[in-house]
Amino acid sequence: MDRAELGAFLRSRRARLQAADAGLAPGPRRQTPGLRRAEVALLAGISVDYYVRLEQGRGPRPSDQVLTALGRALRLTADEHAYLLRLARPAFAPPSGPVPANVLRLLDRLDDVPAMVINAGYDLVAWNRMLVALIGDPAGWSPRRRNRLRRLFDTGDKITGNRLELARLCVADLRAGGRYPADPVVRALVDELLDTSPEFARLWAAREVVVPRTLTKRTVHPVAGPLELDCEILAVPGHEHRLLVYTAAPGTPSAEGLKLLLTA
Repeated sequence: MDRAELGAFLRSRRARLQAADAGLAPGPRRQTPGLRRAEVALLAGISVDYYVRLEQGRGPRPSDQVLTALGRALRLTADEHAYLLRLARPAFAPPSGPVPANVLRLLDRLDDVPAMVINAGYDLVAWNRMLVALIGDPAGWSPRRRNRLRRLFDTGDKITGNRLELARLCVADLRAGGRYPADPVVRALVDELLDTSPEFARLWAAREVVVPRTLTKRTVHPVAGPLELDCEILAVPGHEHRLLVYTAAPGTPSAEGLKLLLTA
């Protein structure tokens, strides 16, 4: 059980709520934003002392009933509640390893849309020909450049479109994955970016938790022109890998742009 992160996460979720959000009277003027600890305890049906100890990282392992009550009191999303449960009940994380053969076969069959496979640390580990046409050939890149998260926070890397939005969602996804700090690869990546990127440090400190299933990527390609692509993120059961597939709505300029890439 990660008591320190559990306490920090509870504090961050409490700070974002106002009394009115929880159906409470505003009461006397507040010196700090968010609900008071006593108000969270009241809403969750637990003692103030117990809740204070949880926030301070001193409390015992909370029961599932208490965690569910805290999730309701703090208005957690489904992804945030899953993260809260994971902090209190660390689950087995799929080990690192090669991309499963069936995923590689599927990747090869996706010959008319860009697609790639990333691991838990956001390393690009497999891709198809259409992805090469979209972003260039990762085979010629250094291992560091093949890390998608590093590229989003590399100020010297010219990434157009909605980079800031994608960066925020990817940081929230990295935290939601629950591999930090137990996975040494993820921990090293986070520590590196905390040291080198104030933007990453700000997003990481916000403790946003989101598991994106669909993203929108906007970019300008030198051949295909402006592109707005929907990215479907498909988890590989029992493995750390995820398959990302980029498509465009039929009849749009982006769909025509993908056709240009197909013949390039």
